[in-house]
Amino acid sequence: MTKLKDLFNISYGNQLDLNKLEVLDNKYEEGINFISRSSSNLGVVCKVKYVFGKTPFKKGSITVTLGGEYLLSAYLQKDDFYTSQNIKVLTPKQSMSDIEKIFYCYVIQSNRFRYYSHGREANKTLDDLKIPSIREIPSWIYSAKIVKLKKEAIVSKKYELNVKDWKWIKVSDLFEVCGTKHIITENISEYEKGNHPFVVTSSRNNGIEGFYNYYTEEGNVLTIDSATVGTCFYQKLNFSASDHVEKLIPKFNLNMYSALFLTTIINLEQKRYGYGRKFSQKRIKETKIKLPVDNKGGPDWQFMEDYIKSLPYSSNL
Repeated sequence: MTKLKDLFNISYGNQLDLNKLEVLDNKYEEGINFISRSSSNLGVVCKVKYVFGKTPFKKGSITVTLGGEYLLSAYLQKDDFYTSQNIKVLTPKQSMSDIEKIFYCYVIQSNRFRYYSHGREANKTLDDLKIPSIREIPSWIYSAKIVKLKKEAIVSKKYELNVKDWKWIKVSDLFEVCGTKHIITENISEYEKGNHPFVVTSSRNNGIEGFYNYYTEEGNVLTIDSATVGTCFYQKLNFSASDHVEKLIPKFNLNMYSALFLTTIINLEQKRYGYGRKFSQKRIKETKIKLPVDNKGGPDWQFMEDYIKSLPYSSNL
């Protein structure tokens, strides 16, 4: 074992405030990635214009959150970036492959149980965190494949969001909201050997903990974690679920693209909920979300689908 500071040069990030930067509203405009204390999208929340006198960190570095919603979130950054407050940046002291950097991201995140936000944060002790040395990296790590995503969109036409013309629609008008059949994983064999996801109350990895040769729920639905922070995901495949996973069965012709649009909107709404205020079935049904509408006043499913298809990297869906 060795210490993190023995393998990486560790420094605080730019410590910039997003509200003082010029955010690029046009997603197609070139800019610098801005990394916040987020647990999703590699911590990237938007692109901002270059700040005079502030040199962006170089791609290939690792960012680690020292507080926030998911403390010790560690990500390998594939583009140059700025950071918000309370983030450290790690640059290898020796040549290191992407797969080795990703391994160390996983190791760092596995130590988050040692800390908690607004209490024992990682500011002072992260540098001395004990981690495996390069020679102690398991050999199987090097056989893992890193999938390189294509940046191309499915369609070349660009679509902009004109939210002021959208309308509020109740979730229960779009979906039948119900629970899933709770299964006990100990009673199921061949864990990690099947094709059917096991969905749990998690805000990560599409809520999926593993795979089984078993399922209780039909796919092409949305799921919501009603036990913790209420995160919404699209489940394309037939699946099984743990307790407190709610299911949204569409009353319309749902596809993957419109589903991804809807999960984004619902996840913006669910930020009002958390451990002290659960996103229960009743609250889900009564929740209103703002959506684009067609000339008849109903949800504009075609626009939602086309918008998702116009986004960079949509060709990987």
